[in-house]
Amino acid sequence: MLITHLAEHRKAAGLTQAALAEAVGVSRKTINTVENRVFIPSTVLALKLARVLGRSVEDLFCLEDE
Repeated sequence: MLITHLAEHRKAAGLTQAALAEAVGVSRKTINTVENRVFIPSTVLALKLARVLGRSVEDLFCLEDE
């Protein structure tokens, strides 16, 4: 199971779901579904999110058993 810290890093960066979505080229709903673990992001999306938030992919996502 994927654990996501996306919402906390997004909020710490002062971004709304809509602003983050625009910055990475997806819909706000996509950000919402990633934050709520409904949708697992592709590698490309995870890398874009990490770049925009100035974090590593591992800061944003990890596996439950880690």
